[in-house]
Amino acid sequence: MKKLLILLVFVLFLASCADSNNVEPCLTGHIYGFWAGLWHGIIAPIVFIVSFFRDDVAVFALNNNGHWYTFGFLLGIGAFTTCSCKSTN
Repeated sequence: MKKLLILLVFVLFLASCADSNNVEPCLTGHIYGFWAGLWHGIIAPIVFIVSFFRDDVAVFALNNNGHWYTFGFLLGIGAFTTCSCKSTN
């Protein structure tokens, strides 16, 4: 139990050293809405892989209009989770 507590304190200590990113430059210019969110959701699996190799690519636009962008993004992501399963009746 003592080792677990020490490990937990160590992990929390390391997490507190995380650097914060300045997002102010990202919040200027075009504000993304529902349609952009839908498109970003559709291309999210590809962008996710690209983001491993490029630092200037993000999966989710920070400069968005809020709930409508998020709704479109979730609908776009959901396009990949639909399944056309046949009934066995």
